[in-house]
Amino acid sequence: MNYKILITCLLFCLSQVSHGQVTVEATIDSTQILIGQQVNIRLEVSADAGKSVEFPQYDSLSQMLPGLEVLNTTDPDTQYLNDSKRMILSRTYLVTSFDSSLYYIPPMQVKVDGHEYESNHLALKVLTMDIDTLAVDSIFPFKAEMRPAFSWDDWRPVIWLVVALLLLLAVLVYVLVRLITNKPIIRRIRLRQHVAPHKVAMQKIEQIKENKLVQSEDSKEYYTQLTDTLRQYISDRFGFNAMELTSAEIIERLQADNDEEALRELRELFQTADLVKFAKYTTLINENDRNLVTAVDYINQTKIEEEVKPQPAEIVVEERRSKVAKAVLISSIVVAAIAAVVVVVLLVRRLYYLFI
Repeated sequence: MNYKILITCLLFCLSQVSHGQVTVEATIDSTQILIGQQVNIRLEVSADAGKSVEFPQYDSLSQMLPGLEVLNTTDPDTQYLNDSKRMILSRTYLVTSFDSSLYYIPPMQVKVDGHEYESNHLALKVLTMDIDTLAVDSIFPFKAEMRPAFSWDDWRPVIWLVVALLLLLAVLVYVLVRLITNKPIIRRIRLRQHVAPHKVAMQKIEQIKENKLVQSEDSKEYYTQLTDTLRQYISDRFGFNAMELTSAEIIERLQADNDEEALRELRELFQTADLVKFAKYTTLINENDRNLVTAVDYINQTKIEEEVKPQPAEIVVEERRSKVAKAVLISSIVVAAIAAVVVVVLLVRRLYYLFI
């Protein structure tokens, strides 16, 4: 029984030791390179999760040891094991050398919760290039600096930036001049010449005659245009919306202002039009002519001659600039100036990269 208890205690102690164990291992991609070639040194730390791990730091182009330069250092990469109880942290150092030699890389020190741990040591052999000194023709000096060939694709952004800058400067100058001179805002309002309702109606009837709809077999189109012309004339002449009323409603509204003879002929015209449009009634050419004459007679009987007064084609209105307008101008100046500065910076950067 005592042996069993002793064995159990030993196993428990071993598990606790292994649970808190920290291991540091360094590996290298290749143990032999040529001068100027690069190789990765990977440093891997295994510890309990939650431990604070500090890797050795090397600035760019600093030396890990004399003759061995560190070009780049990656960020630590973390991998969790055993239900996130253990973790493996790794970091890669990119190194190179320009001196042929056999380099002994001493153990790299890592701090875990303030305690220092060391990795295994590494070795790296750097070989020089074999040069045949007897074959002088095989050795060439450095070539002169060569500029890339001209390409419009490289200069297209510069051209667009210059165009944008010129437009912004034009806007900026224009707004500044408007603000400094404080000129009034000039508005030109074009006036539409007033045409009497009966003249508009007669022009439309003349258009119906020119289109020869009176003689057309399409009576529905003819009566639709003729009654629409009359409805618009009645709306403008008597002041109610005849376009939305039925024929009977229009006649009822006109009884107060028209004589019975004129309304009788107009009623017959609307009745014929309704039959043609809704009952497929067929009319004769002489009936179409008579209804056209009826429409013209009604317009002539009810028209009002208006005194023609000369009117200007447009009116020029001058307004003083308000405070809101001045604020808008100032804001436009600020925005245009900032945009111009941004474009100039982009243009300078682009030119810098083109000529470097």
